[in-house]
Amino acid sequence: MIEIAGLTKRFGRDRAVDDLSFEVHPGRVTGFLGPNGAGKTTTMRLIVGLERPTAGRALVDGLPYQKIDKPLTRVGALLDAAAVHGGRRADQHLRWLAASNGLSRDRIAPLLERVGLGGVRKRIGVYSLGMKQRLGIAAALLGDPPVLILDEPVNGLDAEGVKWTRDLLRSLAAEGRTVLVSSHLMSEMAITADHLIVIARGRLVADVPTAEFVRPGMSLEDVYLEAVGGMS
Repeated sequence: MIEIAGLTKRFGRDRAVDDLSFEVHPGRVTGFLGPNGAGKTTTMRLIVGLERPTAGRALVDGLPYQKIDKPLTRVGALLDAAAVHGGRRADQHLRWLAASNGLSRDRIAPLLERVGLGGVRKRIGVYSLGMKQRLGIAAALLGDPPVLILDEPVNGLDAEGVKWTRDLLRSLAAEGRTVLVSSHLMSEMAITADHLIVIARGRLVADVPTAEFVRPGMSLEDVYLEAVGGMS
């Protein structure tokens, strides 16, 4: 489980995250929504220890990320698909990550096949954004973690790739994993997410099952825009 309690992050005088509290539970896909600049990416970076909170806490299974032994086996994260060494091949990138956490290399080839990169031998630097997203998902799954945190994982993917990602996320949740995913594609979140966390200006707007958030005669996008309209 992911637990966010009173989480605040200031950058100078600006509050990117403002006294935010919510929980992300296993066995479901939780969509993380909000306008540009709402604090979604900052919150995810706080969860995985890439930022230090000004106040409050972000815990995974009761521990801050920095205290988790072999974190790739507990938390898989994709926050920036472009943040990879362009001179390496996909298998080399995953071998480097495996070595950093003392993991076996046995999962690398099957994972690359699973994400559609099994036969790709070229350097990552010439990958399309969609290919980098697939590699990032493979990296997140490398340690077979029970918790997954994915920031805009369908950016750059074609329609087939979006559906593939949707099916993957739902299958991972069905295995009992905790899945937190942000996206700007409201129509996709409406059919992918079981639960929604909506924020604006770093503050919580809604924490509710998707089916309860969407009202009859209105799309998820309509309800979302109404919910954040007074805060964005």
